Amino acid sequence: GPDLTTQEFKQATKENMSNVTFVEYEVLLPGVPGTSMEKNITLDSATIIELSCRLDNKYSRLKRFQVTWKRGNETIRHIDKTENSWSIQLKILDSSKLGSYSCTLKGEEEISAVFYLQVPKIEGKEKPIVSYEGDSAIMICKSFGYTPIAWTWYMMNGSEQIAINDSLLADKYVINSVSANVTHLKILKLTKEDDGVYWCEAAFELGRSKGNLKLKVLSLMVPLKPFLAIVAEVVILVTIVFLYEMYSKKKEKCAEDEKEFDQAEQLKSEESNGLENSSARNRK
Repeated sequence: GPDLTTQEFKQATKENMSNVTFVEYEVLLPGVPGTSMEKNITLDSATIIELSCRLDNKYSRLKRFQVTWKRGNETIRHIDKTENSWSIQLKILDSSKLGSYSCTLKGEEEISAVFYLQVPKIEGKEKPIVSYEGDSAIMICKSFGYTPIAWTWYMMNGSEQIAINDSLLADKYVINSVSANVTHLKILKLTKEDDGVYWCEAAFELGRSKGNLKLKVLSLMVPLKPFLAIVAEVVILVTIVFLYEMYSKKKEKCAEDEKEFDQAEQLKSEESNGLENSSARNRK
């Protein structure tokens, strides 16, 4: 089973103290019915660990209850450390012993706590990395406080992860380790095919942890679009102004022609009236 007796635990601690870390974690149960405490525990190497649930002394009235420890849904043995404290001791040598461990105090009221044992999380970049065709892009992954044994980069091809080998594709990928806790992937001469999701994987003694990053490759036309839109607006505006001026000039010319025509008609009318008056005088 995943637990050890007290004697086995002490013996294992004595034999492996030189290369196996020993740690203890305790959760103080609040004594409030229906509550559940949670605690995340990060482990990167072989560890002997003791997990304890302790009920605060001021809730000593809660005497009649059953204490159960579980790994996932599997019930495991525990040790009564004191009257109000219960523990399990584990030897974590590989990833198979990681996961959730819970203690539950059940009676008239129920109180519980859950310990989550996990390998260190890898931090990438939440927002997409944006670059342009022909440029290069650098993606960074970090492991804070823990040193991986090795780093591996992957790219997605559909639903499949393909490991990136920079020694075979030196003209496309460059992988650098700035420090043992940080890795860089540089992609050269970006194309639209480089657009997608990338994964960095850190290998620890107890298992592997992954972080993902998204790369967005834009066409060179993308930054020109706002400029082209402005140019188009300017061209349309200039065309409208030009057409309006032409229309105004044409309208003015028509008005002048009409005025000249009216003046000519008036002169004709005056000349006609003069002739009529002259002939009338002659007749007289």
